[in-house]
Amino acid sequence: MPEAPKQNQSSKKTIENDDAISNTITNNNKKALKYIEDVTMNANEIQERVLAEILSSSALVEYLQRHGLNGRRDRKTFKKVVPVVTYEDLKVDIDRIANGDASPILCSKPISEFLTSSGTSGGERKLMPTIEEDLERRSLLYSLLMPVMDQYVPNLDKGKGMYFLFTKSEAKTPAGLLARPVLTSYYKSSHFIKNKTHEITSPIETILCLDFYQSMYSQILCGLYQNEQVLRVGAVFASGFIRAIKFLEKHWVGLCNDIKTGTMNDEITDQGVRESVMKILKPNPKLADFVELECKKKSWKGIITRLWPNSKYVDVIVTGTMSQYIPILDYYSNGLPLVCTMYASSECYFGLNLNPLCEPSEVSYTLVPTMAYFEFLPLNKIDANADSISATEQEHLVELVDVELGQEYELVVTTYAGLYRYRVGDILRVAGFKNKAPQFNFICRKNVVLSIDSDKTDEVELQTAVKNGSNHLSHYNVSLTDYTSCADASTIPGHYILYWEIIFDEQNPIPIPDSVFEECCFAVEDSLNSVYRQGRVTESIGPLEIKVVENGTFDKVMDFALSQGASINQYKTPRCVKYAPIIELLNSKTVSSFFSTKCPHWVPGHKKWCS
Repeated sequence: MPEAPKQNQSSKKTIENDDAISNTITNNNKKALKYIEDVTMNANEIQERVLAEILSSSALVEYLQRHGLNGRRDRKTFKKVVPVVTYEDLKVDIDRIANGDASPILCSKPISEFLTSSGTSGGERKLMPTIEEDLERRSLLYSLLMPVMDQYVPNLDKGKGMYFLFTKSEAKTPAGLLARPVLTSYYKSSHFIKNKTHEITSPIETILCLDFYQSMYSQILCGLYQNEQVLRVGAVFASGFIRAIKFLEKHWVGLCNDIKTGTMNDEITDQGVRESVMKILKPNPKLADFVELECKKKSWKGIITRLWPNSKYVDVIVTGTMSQYIPILDYYSNGLPLVCTMYASSECYFGLNLNPLCEPSEVSYTLVPTMAYFEFLPLNKIDANADSISATEQEHLVELVDVELGQEYELVVTTYAGLYRYRVGDILRVAGFKNKAPQFNFICRKNVVLSIDSDKTDEVELQTAVKNGSNHLSHYNVSLTDYTSCADASTIPGHYILYWEIIFDEQNPIPIPDSVFEECCFAVEDSLNSVYRQGRVTESIGPLEIKVVENGTFDKVMDFALSQGASINQYKTPRCVKYAPIIELLNSKTVSSFFSTKCPHWVPGHKKWCS
């Protein structure tokens, strides 16, 4: 029998290290899955404990004293005396903190920074208070994702993820507290740097680079160079991932040259980015020729699986408004599974998807009961469009474990950082249960009618913007008789379309120059919230388009709705349309089309803190 070849000392040590790492990952995965099992089995008891911890810690804060809680920490008293609120109800207190009042207003622990959420109806970003220990909770939820995923796609630790991640600009409040998006906060934390950088193709310096072009170029370059190691690809939102593919489509020639020569494009001037990428990049003419061959092909169908042949899935959010990007993702990825792993917001991180390979239409999130204290407003018991609820409606709030299968609710949270019975604005439907913890389909954001990227435009804001835009027509003896809108994801980046029906004064018609409609486009955009305007300036959202339709078009839209069973007594023009036949009807009646020719006003880092 031949003798087995002897291993040299270094290869033996490498195998031992790999085995040790594999055993550690296996043990950590088991602990994570046991944690999920335990917290979902004891959801009600944990929720009671979480509320008691929050109220005990914050017993003396001004907000709870103001509402008469007086140190009590039981559920019954809390629900009786503390009101259900929106951001506008808390804005005065939040502004006080932002302006330097260090007294315990909302939370007994120091507010470490503010996390900026989507814009309010007034056009400014919301400031969500957070405390240092919230980073631990966010990191905990992230640590559960791969153990869950490993049950369905094993051995992901044997390769890397190619994720396109970006930081955004920061600001400081008058008190000196940072105000920045939640993901920017996380990417800059030691938790992310420690836990993620070894798992992904992008060096941390490329993620932290604020110059979008340099960040995107260098992240794609690193992903291409390590293409054989890539087992999963993704971004936060579907729109961001598609934007990366379009960037590659535009810049692949330069990227191939960098791979071939082992050098970096001179346009990448950030020294930290250059140094970090050059530690990875070495001349590889064979890989460069392979990338060039694939990118030169006429069709980009399946480009993901062609360039990254070992990729198992695409990790992006495709629920809610992001579902509009599913067809183009399927086209580029050759039908790879689209995985939505977690559910989170600036206010709080909520839960995760325990069945990650399910169809996008079936995605449900299990709320982790240790994250916050959760309550739910049944939509069948309240006016979902109202900004406030009555005392009677408030009595209908139900606990996490008491929601009913198939029912829809608005999410209400109480957080460790000082939000009490806060209406998040998310509409959820109960899809099932993991032990005693409910699982929810994300349905939509309350009142949001348009969204392309991280922007959220509601009906009231759209109405105001359209009014401001149409004012530019007043000198031409025309009036806007009706309008609707849609979010068009067929262009990259996606953009808003407004359909306008206007009536001319037949007695004294005045020709309208194209430039006037372009000014209408600009005025609409300049009236939208800061998240939208930032998206336009940073090119994650395309220029707004106004399509002028034939007179009588909206009568035909109503006729179509009535033919589908709508009641003529209750019909009103939808301010946003998603149904393909109606969009086709509107497009068939379009007589002219105009785009915004300049970006709306947005200054990086600028915030309006106080009323």
